[in-house]
Amino acid sequence: MKMITIILTIIVMAIILALPLAFISVLFITPNMYYIVPLFIAIYVILVVLIIFKTLGWTKYKSGKKSFYGVTAMIIAVALSFTASGMYKQNLDSLEDTEVDLHQYMPFAPETKTVKLEEPVTWKLESNLPVIDGATALYPMYAGFAQAVYPEKEYNLYSSKVMSNMTNIAYENLINGQVDMIFVAGPSAKQIEAAEQAGKELKLTPIGKEAFVFFVNSKNPVKSLTINEIKGVYSGDITNWKDVGGKRNAIRAFQRPQDSGSQTALQKLMGDEPIMDPPKENVIDLMGGIIGQVSAYTNYNNAIGFTFRYYSTEMVRNEKIRLLQVNGVEPTAESIRSGDYPITAEIYAVTAGSENPHIEEFIDWILSDQGQEIIEKTGYVSIGK
Repeated sequence: MKMITIILTIIVMAIILALPLAFISVLFITPNMYYIVPLFIAIYVILVVLIIFKTLGWTKYKSGKKSFYGVTAMIIAVALSFTASGMYKQNLDSLEDTEVDLHQYMPFAPETKTVKLEEPVTWKLESNLPVIDGATALYPMYAGFAQAVYPEKEYNLYSSKVMSNMTNIAYENLINGQVDMIFVAGPSAKQIEAAEQAGKELKLTPIGKEAFVFFVNSKNPVKSLTINEIKGVYSGDITNWKDVGGKRNAIRAFQRPQDSGSQTALQKLMGDEPIMDPPKENVIDLMGGIIGQVSAYTNYNNAIGFTFRYYSTEMVRNEKIRLLQVNGVEPTAESIRSGDYPITAEIYAVTAGSENPHIEEFIDWILSDQGQEIIEKTGYVSIGK
């Protein structure tokens, strides 16, 4: 009995000594590999126990060796159980694919999801087609424009007259003169500066409206945040869900890269309030990726992210996330139209001095009843309706 007490004391002491190792491991191991930390701790604890057994001379005796082997087996079993559980949870997360295949929205493609007008188009293009680009979330909309007024043929998703290269690249392409018009949210300060340095003036024409939304895992009990609470989360002043009506869990606030459309929308919402510097692993490159992270099993109790309403509700349709009410208002087409939802973003057709002769006519058509109908049918909110 005395030996058992001593062995248990040794194990507890070894585990306590291993806590700094666990902390260091978390610093140098990426979050998707945290499940291997228990193995490192187990190896360390076993080595400590072995040194103590040898120091006490217990390994000279058969009973001492049996005790050491028993303790080792127990430690390994516990470590493997934690590792297996972590791997299982990680596999649950890796099964989630939230990136949208934009090929299904390509104009004129067989069984395309791009909306069509029922009546004859009032304006058509046959030559000198403007090269258009834009945000991932807006591709279904402007692919609909192209399907209505461009000649019927295949338009490669990434290198054609109608392509989608994400907001930041679309702005670069416009400023560099590689495209004639882009469909995006408003530019960041850096993008405005880049245009000025290139001697270009960005002309923004509002063509529709959309809601900028925040979302949590569907298992998170929080259903609504105020604008001030959102600002508190992303400034770092609010760090725990219990402070906004949730459970006692640290908030993991995901962000997007600089100059992405949604990160720019966050910056505009924050105004003069500085955004906290997030850990590298909390900055997600792709818009679908931020939804995937928040919907992940391992983030069910603490994560929050942001995107645009149509992308999350129509293009991704991930039932493992829930859009938050803001100031008690749901982000819907009706609340955007009425102005009740407090965070709306303009959708712009942006030009920068293109010499294409059809740009102004194209924009006029987009603002006409037919262009606005495509915006509405796609799922966005038109201007003035």
